[in-house]
Amino acid sequence: MEYVFDPNPVVSVAVLNSAMQFPVHRIYCVGQNYADHVREMGGEPKQGTPVFFSKPADAIVTDNKDVPYPPATNNLHYEVELVIALGQGGSNISTAAALDCVFGYAVGIDFTRRDLQAQAKSAGRPWDVAKGFDGSAPISAINPVAQMGHPSSAVIELSVNGETRQHSNVENMIWSVEDIIAELSSFFALTSGDLIYTGTPAGVSAVVAGDKIAANIQDVGSIAFSVI
Repeated sequence: MEYVFDPNPVVSVAVLNSAMQFPVHRIYCVGQNYADHVREMGGEPKQGTPVFFSKPADAIVTDNKDVPYPPATNNLHYEVELVIALGQGGSNISTAAALDCVFGYAVGIDFTRRDLQAQAKSAGRPWDVAKGFDGSAPISAINPVAQMGHPSSAVIELSVNGETRQHSNVENMIWSVEDIIAELSSFFALTSGDLIYTGTPAGVSAVVAGDKIAANIQDVGSIAFSVI
């Protein structure tokens, strides 16, 4: 097959303790999944279905590489999140079968242009430019379920320049891993290679160029990089 120009390289994430790479298909994200974060953003936790949005696959930053401060914002926020890496998928997956789809987990940062997000919210517009920009999805190596199991209870935390800013437990998620996969699969045909960022706890704030970010999820992994 001939192309008009050479295709871009496959986007991939390292697999912990392996020479293999995890090829990324899509990045889905969950909003408002920790009650304390919803409240710090001025809202109230709601029952019902999760809030979903997306980032492009090539928004990821791997191997603890520096993250450039993005243009068009003066209010860049970090959000540490448990990331689900799917090894298989499907449509209308049941909660009972959802965990069978998981290949592993990682630590991710959902960077947000908070000023642009606020403008979009007030105008009733999509969040794309606030969430889906270049370098907006740093991620650690993926820890396979075969090595670590499923983290039903695990401390999740993030620090900036050595100061702890976020500290919670993934058991505080409003929607569990099973809930998220099942609900998301009612909207999209999920497949191997999909990543799902599952939401962040309270403590989000702005960073500037020169700040050093470190994040960890118990038994899952860690990530550390600088904003430049």
